[in-house]
Amino acid sequence: KKPDILCLSCYLWNILYVEQLITEIHKVLPKMQIWLGGPEVSYNAVSVMEQYPQVTGVMCGEGEETFLELMEYWNQERESLDTIKGIVYRENGTCRQNPPRPVMDLSKVPFVYDHIEDFQNKIIYYESSRGCPFSCSYCLSSIDKCLRFRNLELVKKELQFFIDHEVPQVKFVDRTFNCKHSHSMAIWTYLKEHDRGKTNFHFEVAADLLNEEEMELIASMRPGLIQLEIGIQSTNPETITEIRRKMNFEEVKRIVKRVQEKGNVHQHLDLIAGLPYEDYDSFRRSFADVYALRPQQLQLGFLKVLCGSFMYEHTEEYDCHYQEREPYEVLYTKWLPYDDVLKLKDVEEMVEVYYNSGQFVHTLPMIERLYENPFDFFQELGDFYRAKGYSEAAHNRIQRYEIL
Repeated sequence: KKPDILCLSCYLWNILYVEQLITEIHKVLPKMQIWLGGPEVSYNAVSVMEQYPQVTGVMCGEGEETFLELMEYWNQERESLDTIKGIVYRENGTCRQNPPRPVMDLSKVPFVYDHIEDFQNKIIYYESSRGCPFSCSYCLSSIDKCLRFRNLELVKKELQFFIDHEVPQVKFVDRTFNCKHSHSMAIWTYLKEHDRGKTNFHFEVAADLLNEEEMELIASMRPGLIQLEIGIQSTNPETITEIRRKMNFEEVKRIVKRVQEKGNVHQHLDLIAGLPYEDYDSFRRSFADVYALRPQQLQLGFLKVLCGSFMYEHTEEYDCHYQEREPYEVLYTKWLPYDDVLKLKDVEEMVEVYYNSGQFVHTLPMIERLYENPFDFFQELGDFYRAKGYSEAAHNRIQRYEIL
């Protein structure tokens, strides 16, 4: 195609490919401009430009309006780059950094799914708010303190489009969907009233913010209309305080159980290994606390140290070492040695295979009676897999059962 300009969004999951691509493609298309954007380059744009002389410029932060103004410049509708906020670019051999761009009105972001046929058999991502009211130290959303909401009438019209086209699943990417009660109530009420029995909507929520009105509405919904993802991360109070997270675990427990009573909502609970003040025994306790809530999915994640986050700035203090390549996952910390990280990796795999698969719902409760803490069962099972070399091969369901 030999484009004049190549623009690439840079994320945790593709930055390695982007770095390889811009290095090699420049050799065959030396005159082509290369522009980057996205969270992987927004917080260290100048160093990215210094490291990759092939890159013409970087769009920092929100890209929608910046990209449009760059298009106008490339289309000769703007005289110079110095009028465009939120970019770093080369001028006469040096990097020039323009002032940052103010956050935009979220209602001005175009709806991108008009050609829904292009998204057959794909999960649809949708955004009704941007930013986050919380300051979790490991998360880039904590940097953007400007929480904004898309116009509700616009949101309803766009959700109706998904319902009418019988899209199987829509995942809201809002960082804390229920941080504004009137917003979440309006959307959930609309989905309930216009449901056609086909589309599932996924929301990431703070459980301890759910109030009585919201829980009653959730309880009245069709089974499978919505599913909730709840990031607990740890139940160690010292850890929760250190990562600047606000959470009352007793209240979370009460609400998770309350939502479960009706049996109509799939709940997905998350833990993160490698956080400050969380050693192996502490994580074992956190696991037991969350496992006792019996979510449909229990996700064991590992800390990712993201450039620009508070955690990134304090790695020395935590003696936190992580992979230099994406996804920048923790290797060990002051509290959690590398050997323990490897053991937790085994637990993660066993939980995925035996719990999250939903294939051993009768056997697991029987086995759990033999253990004071179910974590110990998954750890022993992981040790058994490793000792026998079972982790090296794929197994069908019957083989998994025979191993168990």
